Amino acid sequence: MAEETRSSKMPEDDIILQQQFRRALSSFEGIILSQIDIKNRLGDRLNYSIQAGIIVLGLIAVSILVLLLTLSSQITRISGVVAEMNKHFISVSDQMHRIEGHMGSMEQRVALLSSVEARMALMDREMTSIRRDMDAMHGSVDDIDMALSAVRTNVRNISVNMDLMNLEVQTMSGQMIDISRPARTMNRMIPFP
Repeated sequence: MAEETRSSKMPEDDIILQQQFRRALSSFEGIILSQIDIKNRLGDRLNYSIQAGIIVLGLIAVSILVLLLTLSSQITRISGVVAEMNKHFISVSDQMHRIEGHMGSMEQRVALLSSVEARMALMDREMTSIRRDMDAMHGSVDDIDMALSAVRTNVRNISVNMDLMNLEVQTMSGQMIDISRPARTMNRMIPFP
């Protein structure tokens, strides 16, 4: 009789255990499926964020390229202007040498004309006009010197601005390296195919 009670309890316990096992198995399967779904969503979000980061980095690279092209065109223009200024300075220097030659020949002629008394008054008038011209030339040379000093100041300012722009480009390069660190880390963790 005791064996019959035990045998009747065993199938009921087995049925209960099987039902509990099935419930546990279905809940475990639900948990695994929800974890897989969450992982898929996180993977999609990660892919979207990586794509957005790549787009942002591409935009930054394009803007840096545009900035560098603009700087290179400005440097070419500045070098052209400086070359033109050098040509003008050379022509001014040649003209000053010619003027010095003319002045030497004028002094020789004045020495030759000193023996002629009849034309001394005329020569005096010509000499005063020449002196006026020389004063005007000195004024022009002073103006040229002032213009040259202004040009030197502008060239110095341009050089300072170029140095500042170079420092900004170097700073931007450092910032690009800092910005790209998370993407490189992500690339190491999940490399692109």
